[in-house]
Amino acid sequence: MTKLSVNINKIATLRNARGANNPNVVKVALDAERFGAEGITVHPRPDERHIRFQDVLDLAGVVSTEFNIEGYPDKRFMEIIKTVKPAQATLVPDPPDAITSNTGWDTIKHREMLKDIVAELHEYGTRVSIFINPETKYFEPAKDTGTDRVELYTEPYASNFHKDKVAAVAPYVEVSLLAKELGLGLNAGHDLDLHNLKFLKESIPFLEEVSIGHALVCDALYYGLENTIQMYRRQLEV
Repeated sequence: MTKLSVNINKIATLRNARGANNPNVVKVALDAERFGAEGITVHPRPDERHIRFQDVLDLAGVVSTEFNIEGYPDKRFMEIIKTVKPAQATLVPDPPDAITSNTGWDTIKHREMLKDIVAELHEYGTRVSIFINPETKYFEPAKDTGTDRVELYTEPYASNFHKDKVAAVAPYVEVSLLAKELGLGLNAGHDLDLHNLKFLKESIPFLEEVSIGHALVCDALYYGLENTIQMYRRQLEV
């Protein structure tokens, strides 16, 4: 069964627009769990334009499903993980000013750096996932870092899904089989939605987790949060 982790960054963006505490990020996270989310994901950025560092601390005390913290592994991020000790830390190669994640790690170029970071995160008892492009050359170096999982960067799949879904998913199927052969757990995320999620799961049935935020929150404006989470869960029940 593939777990659905709900990324609540956009909830924090909405709250920050007015400067008060509505919507309440912690309450939304707890409600998302109650509505069927099997994990909560946050990506705290240095400028705190959505999730704030205090949010991470507040959530750590109440999230009862898997807590996944994404980010670039700078000193600030590593201190957050050391303090919070979430179930999972997902490493992304974002520069501080990035609007959203837009590529995976070059695990060949950054293998030694990632190896040291993964080892430190394991000392905190945290599972590690590395954000990665669907290119086979990056997977054996990823395995060499000691990471537990990789998270497939699925924006290219989502962008090409409506043109030719079989062609769009083909490189993901190829690398997922390689990941399985190497003993790497497999997550996926970025631009997954109610249109393309089911086919991805059908094509890669052993996906362990998907992290979805932007599309899910947009759908919740029309369908309501509880109903939307259940709709996404049903796409994974194939």
